[in-house]
Amino acid sequence: LMQVAFLDYLVFEKKYSPNTLLAYRKDLDSFLSFCQVNFGREDLENLDYSFVRQWILDLVDQEVSNRSINRKMSTLRSFYVFLMKSKLITENPMKHHKPLKMAKRVSVPFNQREIEEVIEIMREAEDFVSVRNGLIVELLYSTGMRRAELINLKVSDVDVGGALIKVLGKRNKERFIPLLNSLKPTIEKYNLLRSAQHPRVDYFFMTEKGEKIYPTLVYRLINDYFSIVSSKVKKSPHTLRHSFATHLLNEGADLNSVKELLGHSSLASTQVYTQ
Repeated sequence: LMQVAFLDYLVFEKKYSPNTLLAYRKDLDSFLSFCQVNFGREDLENLDYSFVRQWILDLVDQEVSNRSINRKMSTLRSFYVFLMKSKLITENPMKHHKPLKMAKRVSVPFNQREIEEVIEIMREAEDFVSVRNGLIVELLYSTGMRRAELINLKVSDVDVGGALIKVLGKRNKERFIPLLNSLKPTIEKYNLLRSAQHPRVDYFFMTEKGEKIYPTLVYRLINDYFSIVSSKVKKSPHTLRHSFATHLLNEGADLNSVKELLGHSSLASTQVYTQ
């Protein structure tokens, strides 16, 4: 199957993350399923753009957002470019496709008072889960790391003595982020509780049962704690990353330095935070 060859290419050549691969696979499966049901097609090769257009109309009817539709179309574009390069098709059906228009999304960062209030609330904690949750908030804000990067942190990545955290970013790119002195007592407190509860686990952040933490756990705790102090619509781990970048830039940090700390591959991605 061409889809399998394409996904293998994304894993081995492009080094895409498991989450990205899952999104690509779902998009291709959805399109194939649509073509099977509506046109009796069993493969995605040698289709013309009319099939894609019908799928877009169907997605619009289902009230799928333009942003999500554009992401699905981006998957198809990559897939057909791969088939063209591999000489498996002679005509790219996505050649003249134009993305749907989208309203500009402005993500509003937390202000420093909101973050300080949440940290203050959480610093009172003494039990394993509450200390862990407080440290998650402080680390996300003081390093700007992504949620997936936080989840995959190993014990050996957190060097309290050297005041550095090693982060494995997108496409397996490593970077080092300075660790604030103010975080050291919280990390030491967490480490004591952690080693008493789960001494032999590699991952730095654990559930009570000794398993690796998961995306919804991180999202939920950020949303719950920040709901106490903030009326902002979006309260997610990414809002803390946005806050980290915005506050650094507001304090006069150099755009290039912020780019390196965030692990962005292009300056254009970082410039979003200057708006």
